[in-house]
Amino acid sequence: MRVAGVLLLLSLSAAAQPVRNGDLPGPLPLFPLSNWWNADISAAPVDPKSLSYIAFIGASRGMHPDFGGDSGDPSAPIYGMPFIVVGGSQPLVPVTFDYDDESDYGAPGRPLGYPIPEEAKTQQKWIEGGLAGNDPNADGDRHMLIVDRDNRLLFEIYATRWNGAASRWEGGSGAIFPLDSNARRPDGWTSADAAGLAILPGLIRYDEVFGPDPIRHAFRVTVRSTNGYVYPASHRAGSTSGALPMGARLRLKANVDISRFAPYVQKIFQAMKTYGLIVADNGSDMYVSGTYDTRWDNDVLNPAFSSIKASDFEVVQLGWQPSAASRRRSARH
Repeated sequence: MRVAGVLLLLSLSAAAQPVRNGDLPGPLPLFPLSNWWNADISAAPVDPKSLSYIAFIGASRGMHPDFGGDSGDPSAPIYGMPFIVVGGSQPLVPVTFDYDDESDYGAPGRPLGYPIPEEAKTQQKWIEGGLAGNDPNADGDRHMLIVDRDNRLLFEIYATRWNGAASRWEGGSGAIFPLDSNARRPDGWTSADAAGLAILPGLIRYDEVFGPDPIRHAFRVTVRSTNGYVYPASHRAGSTSGALPMGARLRLKANVDISRFAPYVQKIFQAMKTYGLIVADNGSDMYVSGTYDTRWDNDVLNPAFSSIKASDFEVVQLGWQPSAASRRRSARH
């Protein structure tokens, strides 16, 4: 009995530990099926200015998978974004934000703070870019994505850093999303992403690409310049004439032949036909975001993505939303 008790305690202790790229709480995809990330856009109308938006990007511009494994460069050791899964008992710690008037300091009905693992202060690969929170040379977007699986909350921080001199976590901005809600950020508010959207639900994840089911959500994409924002985004990060707004949706055209690709790549591209790409940040044109995972094979992904050009996409009518009837049908399935 003592041995059984010890094993139970060890099991409970292990379950309480934060896990990088751990199992996400079901049901999947993240957020309700009626959420914009999970909306079927295959029959949505094309925007009248679709061709001009594609021309602004550059019709011959190829896609790029903005994810992968270890780069071998100690100053930027990983490709893609890690995410962290924690239990409801993970301690919450306060975070000081640069954009404090557009950031969440705690979840409704919960104590203030974010469930940041202690290990992230000094260990690599808990934060986008791979460097530890206390690294003085860290730069870039440094997103930190945390899922509290028990309370069904998603915590996301931009420009995450540990300030040892002040003994506090700091970030550019932060947002908390209840996983059972379709609530948008207030108009004009950012999140951990420039568009004011959640990041994790738009990442290509290894577990779903190689799982048994189709991918049932849109993907996060960046373009070099943007112009305002449209639904479902809530925040602008540019006013470049002719550029797409934050929240715009790109859809891989139905007639693009994807049969020549490996089956798992076909699965990714089919999701781009059914759910599309959502413009979420300024960055390199047609960079599609995914998770950090050493199992990705970029020798397959890079040439496959680059062979699909911007001209193979069309822009869905800006601000398009599924009808109330279709949202009800999605919620029932």
